[in-house]
Amino acid sequence: MNILIADDDRIQTLMISTRLKARGFNVVVAYDAIQAYTAAIRSLPDAIILDIQMPGGTGVSVLKHLKASAKTSQIPVIVLTGTLDPSEEPELRELGVAQFLYKPVDLEQVYFALSQLVDKDRDASATR
Repeated sequence: MNILIADDDRIQTLMISTRLKARGFNVVVAYDAIQAYTAAIRSLPDAIILDIQMPGGTGVSVLKHLKASAKTSQIPVIVLTGTLDPSEEPELRELGVAQFLYKPVDLEQVYFALSQLVDKDRDASATR
């Protein structure tokens, strides 16, 4: 499974990417909103772990651009955030956010969220 991690916290990003790679995931990393969008278009990952607060734009703007593109609109997104105004959650869900994870991130939660996405993808493939 190919994963894009988009987060400006380099230590956390390194920790998550190292652990995912150890479990067999292919990981691409982006540290700001522009890199995140560019990396998503180039690598077309199976899932994106996206921080909401990043330099160069917000995760919300990245999400809107991704969902507006035919190439990336179906990529599941897991939002990673330290702070999320509860009033923002419905808008993000409407934009297609599959899961919300809160910082400091628990790696078991990351694995669980990704495994749910894999299971959903398998179920969807089986019914086609």
